[in-house]
Amino acid sequence: MNIAYNDESMKAKNAFRIISLIISRIVIITLLLGITVFIDIRRQSFFISSDTINVFYFVVAIIYLFSCAYVILHKLKVHYRYNIYLQIAVDVFTITSLIFMFGNTQIDYSLFYTLVIIYSAIFLGRKGGFFVASIASIFYGIFLNLEFYQLAPSLPIIKVSYEMNAADALTNLIVRITSFYVLAFLASFIIEQEKKTSTLLEAKASEFNQLDRLFRSIVESVYTGVMTIDLNNVIKTFNAAAEEITGFSRAKVQGLNIQDVFPEFLQFLNKETIDEQNKARIEIVITGRNREKINLGLSVAPLIGKSSKQIGNILIFQNITQIKQMEKALEKNRNMALIGEMAAGWAHEVRNPLAAITGSIELLKQEMKPEGTNKRLMEIVLRGKDQLENFVRNFLLLARTVPAARETVDLNRIIEEIMEAIVLNKAWNGKIEINKLFSNDVRIFANKEQVRQILNNILTNAVEAMEEGGLLSVETKRFESDDRKTYAEIVISDTGCGIAEDDLSKIFEPFFTKKIQGTGLGLAIVNHLVEGYKGKIEILSREGQGTICRLLLPIEKEENV
Repeated sequence: MNIAYNDESMKAKNAFRIISLIISRIVIITLLLGITVFIDIRRQSFFISSDTINVFYFVVAIIYLFSCAYVILHKLKVHYRYNIYLQIAVDVFTITSLIFMFGNTQIDYSLFYTLVIIYSAIFLGRKGGFFVASIASIFYGIFLNLEFYQLAPSLPIIKVSYEMNAADALTNLIVRITSFYVLAFLASFIIEQEKKTSTLLEAKASEFNQLDRLFRSIVESVYTGVMTIDLNNVIKTFNAAAEEITGFSRAKVQGLNIQDVFPEFLQFLNKETIDEQNKARIEIVITGRNREKINLGLSVAPLIGKSSKQIGNILIFQNITQIKQMEKALEKNRNMALIGEMAAGWAHEVRNPLAAITGSIELLKQEMKPEGTNKRLMEIVLRGKDQLENFVRNFLLLARTVPAARETVDLNRIIEEIMEAIVLNKAWNGKIEINKLFSNDVRIFANKEQVRQILNNILTNAVEAMEEGGLLSVETKRFESDDRKTYAEIVISDTGCGIAEDDLSKIFEPFFTKKIQGTGLGLAIVNHLVEGYKGKIEILSREGQGTICRLLLPIEKEENV
């Protein structure tokens, strides 16, 4: 992977260099064209012949033509070496031709060899640089020999009388050849150092990218929310687990201020609070994307940059909603166990005296046959006795487990029997309408009396909530959950007074009630019995709009035993 990356990087770099070389050559030759045009216009002032001007025009045209050819070869994706070989050959030939035609005394055209040597070293390395330096040295040596012996034809720009002696020729040759090779060596040395540095940087960049990908992979793989923010509280990173926990997508929260998305985090982001936390986990409640409450275990730590200065904060959090629910359920079970133990002992202590009081009152009623005020007093005592017995009976239900004696229970039939009895109850309001939607054959394997108790308590609550009348709906059907379990689903809804939002979390607690004559045991008993059958109960309500109660009771024997 690294080799492929390096090859692609080198190809891109060479392509850029070739284009830069072609553009540079065009710029230089355009400058030469401008000078030639200027001299051509002012020819009489410079005493330059028209033949000399025409030669320059011809050279410019040839270089323009070959520059177009270089661009075409590059577009056809011909290997860059062949393109460079052609450019070197044309440039060396052009420079050598200029030297042979115009000599080297008035304008030192041999300096253009240095440019060819430099870009040869860039593209072909040290061997390429030395090779072009050797070619340039050979051609220049031939030219000096021809010029020294006056065998070279010349077309001087300005006619100047100049005679070269042997010492000048030798000195000129040695200086030029030495400069060519020194330049080739220096250029190749610099290029090699640049390549080594570039290779090292690419290797480091590749290692950094691998580490970055590894880091991101780890952050994205862990089932822990990770979010980083800068010093202005702007969200910079937001991993996949954070998306799943909060319900917010990364694309929507990145770049936003944390106050606009998670205002609950703000109180934990100042330096004093972070220092006090000492990296300990904090438990907070935030509002998710769907407006649901989410319990989080949160840790906040400063994010330190390269200069050991804080550049932001990192927040690590986990969804502990289920843990908190389990803690509440465990606490509730402990309370229920304590209440059960207390109920068993209390009921035993109360029932015996109550039985004695009941028997005595019945005997007095039979023997004395009270009338008038005494009769009314006797009836008050008997009603109080019935209420006390009913309370003891309900209290004991909290202490009892689901009995082993079970049978197939027809839910539709039990609901019909309960509705017949409720209509005769003093709490019934003639303005209440009943809507029943029963599915065929909705049966469960349970204790019949306990199922009756569950449904009776819920239906009685629904009726009592509609003092001004309303609609009571009861629906039964079969329901298959995601875990492939089959339940009997009973949905009981009313249009009564509803339940306040603050009270919804307390309705299953023993002795919690808003009724004047209520004991607060009805829904506590319902919840206790439903959990005993491994069922589920859900109550949705809004104050002033009514209540919906959804019950799920397992149908199969092995699922609720």
